[in-house]
Amino acid sequence: MAKANKKEIPMEEALWKSADKLRGSVEPSEYKHVVLSLFFLKFANDKFQKQREKLIAEGRESFVDKSFAYTKDNVFYVPEESRWSYLMENAKQENIALLIDTALYTIEKNNPALKGALPDNYYSRLNIDTTKLASLLDEIDKIDTQKDEENDVIGRVYEYFLAKFALKEGKGKGEFYTPKSIVNLIAEMIEPYKGKIYDPCCGSGGMFVQSYKFIESHQGNTRDVSVYGQEYTNTTFKLAKMNLAIRGITCNLGEQAANTFSNDQHKDLKADFIMANPPFNQKEWRAENELVDDPRWNGYEVPPTSNANYGWILNIVSKLSQDGVAGFLLANGALSDDGTELKIRKQLIENHLVEAIVILPRNLFYTTDISVTLWILNKNKKERTIEKNGKLKKYRNRENEVLFMDLRQMGSPYEKKYIELTVDDRKKVADTYHNWQQIDFEETYENVPEFCYSADIDEIAEKGYTLVPSRYIEFVNRDENIDFDTKMKALQGELKDLLVQEEKSKTDLLGVFKELGYEIEL
Repeated sequence: MAKANKKEIPMEEALWKSADKLRGSVEPSEYKHVVLSLFFLKFANDKFQKQREKLIAEGRESFVDKSFAYTKDNVFYVPEESRWSYLMENAKQENIALLIDTALYTIEKNNPALKGALPDNYYSRLNIDTTKLASLLDEIDKIDTQKDEENDVIGRVYEYFLAKFALKEGKGKGEFYTPKSIVNLIAEMIEPYKGKIYDPCCGSGGMFVQSYKFIESHQGNTRDVSVYGQEYTNTTFKLAKMNLAIRGITCNLGEQAANTFSNDQHKDLKADFIMANPPFNQKEWRAENELVDDPRWNGYEVPPTSNANYGWILNIVSKLSQDGVAGFLLANGALSDDGTELKIRKQLIENHLVEAIVILPRNLFYTTDISVTLWILNKNKKERTIEKNGKLKKYRNRENEVLFMDLRQMGSPYEKKYIELTVDDRKKVADTYHNWQQIDFEETYENVPEFCYSADIDEIAEKGYTLVPSRYIEFVNRDENIDFDTKMKALQGELKDLLVQEEKSKTDLLGVFKELGYEIEL
């Protein structure tokens, strides 16, 4: 009787079990970095070994130790001390952490594309129990990395780990991960076919990866684009370098991890496409007297220290080329903030930069359940003809209009508590946007209640330059006589009055007790 095949464990689940073996030895926030670096070594070794066997089979055995025989085919050359077989032979030795650090250092030294991508003296510093580290190596050794046809292993695993650990690290502590469905939507809307792509807060490089996949899926040429980015967190910076290197994506992420505002590593960059998911509502992002004369503000008000949202917007505007387009995410508050933000927003609108505002559904992110906004900025909203992927596209003059879209009723359940935008959802949104932009489509754009509305600048000015979509899109089940912004401001005023009255009552009560000879502290 034939023995039943053992059910194969998905790669991500296997790696989760591997990380679980570190419990008690390493902080949960470190798991993904420990496991991904080892997994990268395993992946690089598997590809190296496959190429080595190919060289031997082709009778080119004299080239098996020549690095060019590997790098020419986008395979990392792995020197002896970095080989997986060597690490497994010594997995039970007390110095295994040092051997892993040496393996990572040596493979990076022998492959220029990996410069700055791998941890430096990391495992020795962590002081992981030798037995647990050996057990982790054993688990990773079981994984056949070559089964992944998409060659997207690091991305898949990183996404999985971020999803698992973001909740453990807690809201506000876990790193923000941009769901692939949203990155795909941005790519499908701004269509980064050719030119320079920039992300000022690139995380693990997901925007770049999905841009390349978009180009490949539309029969474009990835050689027509170049990648620029910056990342503040050092460990995430290394993951981005690793993530892109493993796919053969050449990138310029600056010399090191750095703060985009205080240490801009692409000062002279003019990008054709910008895709970004900046941290939401950053407070104290600059000191009161810092960056007040920064050239990135370029005629706009200096963004307030209390919130970096408009700092990110103006950084993005400053990096756009003459015909550049940007798609980025922000918290919804940026649509209607008053004060300095209102002045900047008014100027952006009057400068004809704001092209589309798209409200996204809640529960898309792993680390926050809030609804956020996708902004599309365009430096050239005039009538023009542009070649994209070998085809000429004619664009209307939309200088005086902004497209508003509301996607809050879209999305399908994903992993119980989350949702994602489906392929059909994204197609509906992208098609609507492009029909609104272009004049050579057979289908024409029209406003649709509860979904989309094209507003001109005069209408936006009448509404106080708010960019909240619900102020423009028709909602058929809503009482149209209610001005929600006015109503909310009135409620805020009432709440303020109540708090003042409460404070006065408290003071009067304490006064009465004092007259009676009692001192009470609240």
